[in-house]
Amino acid sequence: MELSYLIDASSLLLRWLHLIVGIAWIGSSFYFVWLDNSLKEPTDPKLKEDGVGGELWAMHGGGFYNPQKYAVAPKQLPDDLHFFFWPSYTTWITGFLLISMLYYFQAATYMIDPTISSVTPAQSVGIGLATLALGWVVYDQLARLLIERSQLLFAVIYVAFVAAVTYALCHLIAGRAAYIHVGAMIATTMSANVFFWIIPAQRKQVAAMQRGEAVNPLWGKRAKQRSYHNNYLTLPVLFAMISNHYASTYNHPQAWLVLLLIMLGSVLIRHFFNLRHKKIVRWEYPIAGLAIIFATLVWIAPKPLPAPASNAAPTPTLAEITAIAQARCAGCHAEKPTIMPVAQMGVMLDTPERVKQFAQRIHERSVQLKNMPLANMTQMTDEERARIGAWYAAGAK
Repeated sequence: MELSYLIDASSLLLRWLHLIVGIAWIGSSFYFVWLDNSLKEPTDPKLKEDGVGGELWAMHGGGFYNPQKYAVAPKQLPDDLHFFFWPSYTTWITGFLLISMLYYFQAATYMIDPTISSVTPAQSVGIGLATLALGWVVYDQLARLLIERSQLLFAVIYVAFVAAVTYALCHLIAGRAAYIHVGAMIATTMSANVFFWIIPAQRKQVAAMQRGEAVNPLWGKRAKQRSYHNNYLTLPVLFAMISNHYASTYNHPQAWLVLLLIMLGSVLIRHFFNLRHKKIVRWEYPIAGLAIIFATLVWIAPKPLPAPASNAAPTPTLAEITAIAQARCAGCHAEKPTIMPVAQMGVMLDTPERVKQFAQRIHERSVQLKNMPLANMTQMTDEERARIGAWYAAGAK
């Protein structure tokens, strides 16, 4: 079995597993935030006496549920207590393995772009790893210093930090890798919140009850703060993770600003839902969020190409365009590619028939978005892009 196929198959399995455990983590996170925001003070005196601070009645799957939350802790520790941490840990572990396999082990292909900077593959990997660690250290220190003083000040400084990192990455490594690493940095922070704050706080609460001591309410308060931060960071991370399929975002000249605007819009939308759980309806938040996202998409839309002059050179033939595709594209897009393990996205450009079949895709990626060849590793020239554009404008015949 060839190594290239093993890498491709391993990538498939890791992506699948990463998606599964990520859904489990995000789903439980969203549910518990909704639950916490939807609880009402109990009316039963017995529940109040037992220390229940909020309860909720719900129906799902044909059954009635009555979740209850204690103001601090129950009087007696239950025999069967469930913790929610493995989805977070496995999401981070599979994500790190995936980014290592796809980006770090293939840094020359995916991490560097000579048109952006002159960093080496090894340096790009170092930048990526440093970004993950730095993101957590800065966030955690800001949270320790500012959360108790001002949530707003904390948010402003943290957003400024993310903006600075995004700008720096987009000017050091390939745009696609930059987006992924901004998302991975935030995801690392989210998982570290679970590992260093949320679960330890829960362990302390349980240990105190086992010793017969009163539970310090500060532990739960701080864990809840970090959990809420994770809730707001989820949608930006999800966008960063899927962005590699949409070159119009990470390939834009101001790619750093594109990412920040879309992340900001998603946070505003998430804020609307968090408020709505508390019966507070503020439509200005989703309207503003959607407006920012749609305005950004309109801004980055490829501009129409100018009509060719009447005295322009003769329209390129299919044979000429096929020769360009074989020289610049077939290394990744062929029945037996030489650069990639398999034909990427199932697109093959090694025969005239296939070039004609994928004419629209060729034009979109090489002329409009100019994101193919990847990082222009095969050195497609502007003249070749222009000839593809002229051929397509003439009907791709």
